[in-house]
Amino acid sequence: MAVRIGLLGGSFDPVHLAHIALARAALTGLGLDGVQLIPAANPWQRAPLAAGPADRLAMLELAIRNDPGLSVNPIEIQRGGPTYTAETLDQLPPGADYYWILGSDQLANFCSWHRWRDIARKARLAVAQRAGAGMAPPPELQRHLDGLGRKLLTLPFEPVPISSTLIRRRLAKGEATDGLLDVAVAQYIRQKGLYRAPAE
Repeated sequence: MAVRIGLLGGSFDPVHLAHIALARAALTGLGLDGVQLIPAANPWQRAPLAAGPADRLAMLELAIRNDPGLSVNPIEIQRGGPTYTAETLDQLPPGADYYWILGSDQLANFCSWHRWRDIARKARLAVAQRAGAGMAPPPELQRHLDGLGRKLLTLPFEPVPISSTLIRRRLAKGEATDGLLDVAVAQYIRQKGLYRAPAE
């Protein structure tokens, strides 16, 4: 039987407790052999990242240090340039069954992704509920999945009201991030002086 690998891409700027909870939910809920967290080099659909690739990789390694089912895959950072999921799937080793994990907020604009049809063909799509976003796929994606004979998989996951944007804002103001970040990640951010507001 092919090994079943979950893939959770993101900016992880910084990685927070909801990211790790989602990866764990996918691992158990989909019966996967492992989940790889894939930090983006340069996400083409969003503003430039606040922390550099080395810091984001280091924070991810700290965040998963006690989770043997989770690993960090630096494939996109090593490739560099604009980050496209389809190109990442092209580069992964053949022979495994891949599951791309996404939030329901991303599902709504999935058909704007570069080569989205290839993504849906190369990996099963597993969607987790995000607050304020529906779980129904766009009609164009549903037709494509029907043609592939595939269903959209849903993850048993309670939405967690944490975002990297909220954490960056709090850190810039010097506010506490208790309950939002892994303690080792919070310590790393303090030691490195990441996400501080620029000096006046």
